[in-house]
Amino acid sequence: MTTAPLAHTDVIVLDYLAALWAQSEDLSPDQRDELMNTVADYIAARRVAAVSPLEDAEAIVRRLGPPEDLVAAMRRGSLPPHVRLPALVLPPPPPPPVPPVRTGGGPAEYTAVAMLTAGAFVLPVISPFAGMLLATASPHWTLAQKAAAWTVTLGSVAAGFVLTVLLSTMAFGSAFDLLLIYLAMTMGSLFAGGILVAGLRLRQS
Repeated sequence: MTTAPLAHTDVIVLDYLAALWAQSEDLSPDQRDELMNTVADYIAARRVAAVSPLEDAEAIVRRLGPPEDLVAAMRRGSLPPHVRLPALVLPPPPPPPVPPVRTGGGPAEYTAVAMLTAGAFVLPVISPFAGMLLATASPHWTLAQKAAAWTVTLGSVAAGFVLTVLLSTMAFGSAFDLLLIYLAMTMGSLFAGGILVAGLRLRQS
């Protein structure tokens, strides 16, 4: 059974730790253990530090200083601050925030616009109301945009009914009167569709 030779960097580290162990014979067992563990942790942390990592073992032991200096500091009661540095390994920085994807809407949004515009000419009142219900459930428009679209849609329908009542008291029934009522009931939903289309374009920009 053969053993792979140690890498040069491992030899440097092991030699340093061996020298440190030999120099610290007169320390108490607790002090000696603390010294060895702290230095070993320092070496390991320096190799993978998020800030200025050092892969060169010689550079790491040079920063630690001679083993006898560390032992002398331990006898005085504390290791040098750079050996106890708590932030050798920093947590990785958080990923940059992903900007929200702005979209111009999906099938539900375009269906709502279609029902407010083209659908209003086929099924006045019913189609615009259905379109506004779809628009209300969508997150692609703001409350202000939805409120404005509802206002012109309902206002247009109300105007159509008022016009129907007024014309019924007169000579109601001509083709022009019917066209006037029809336009009154549909124009508002066209404006509502325009408001919603503008909202989708704004969201894309």
